[in-house]
Amino acid sequence: MVDYLRPTELSHALEALAARELTVIAGATDYYPAQVGRRPDHDILDLSAIEMLQGIAADGDFWRIGAMATWRDVLDTDLPSCFAGLKAAARQVGGPQIQNVATVAGNLCNASPAADGVPPLLCLEAEVLLQNQSHSRRLPLSEFILGNRRTALAPGEMLTAILVPKSLEQGRSGFIKLGARSSLVISIVMVAGWLDLDDHGRVREARLSVGACSEVARRLPLLEAALRGQAPIPSLVRPEHFAHLSPLDDHRGTAAYRLDAAATLTGRLLEELAA
Repeated sequence: MVDYLRPTELSHALEALAARELTVIAGATDYYPAQVGRRPDHDILDLSAIEMLQGIAADGDFWRIGAMATWRDVLDTDLPSCFAGLKAAARQVGGPQIQNVATVAGNLCNASPAADGVPPLLCLEAEVLLQNQSHSRRLPLSEFILGNRRTALAPGEMLTAILVPKSLEQGRSGFIKLGARSSLVISIVMVAGWLDLDDHGRVREARLSVGACSEVARRLPLLEAALRGQAPIPSLVRPEHFAHLSPLDDHRGTAAYRLDAAATLTGRLLEELAA
């Protein structure tokens, strides 16, 4: 017999998770499609009734995105300009019904190479807050997602919040996704960026990332370095800036096409951010 747990307190959820193996769900928009045609053989821990995990708010030096914060919350919350890229990604996550229930944290924990939330959050230097029954720890997002469907979550641990430093608030950000159609589709390539420009339009700091071109989304450190002190123009983008990526050949596109598209989209994103 399968047990379904839906606690209203975080402490009760962590206690249950410490006691036995449970499948944790939030919006469950990735979980339920994967169960079609199967009989459940695992116990479920549903976080949707835990009020303290909901919403997005300023918290000291960070913006805190709760584990139950949905993509609709991202779109509806009044956030600084640095969140424009994450909001653009939110508009691409399924349709309105999915956006109303799917969570940003679930998108990270699902750890898909094509997870729309990862590139913009990488550019925002996001950290994840991981908790178990006895302690909590913070981990950079770049260290949390280890590979396709693999994260750094330890047994008995859950992601309870995503933290974005307020120090990035004055920067501008963006996100571009390439798919077989304009929405409701898995990414072929996606790029995200955050730029801090001086009064002359030159780059003080740049953070750029590419998703769906490796097992995990990757920053572009060589291009970020090349942009510092320069106007962010597409001609600065070079093929060697993407050499560390390892895209796959699949039915959505070849590896060569993905690399070429990544460079093209990055150039377009720089144009948008410079405007």
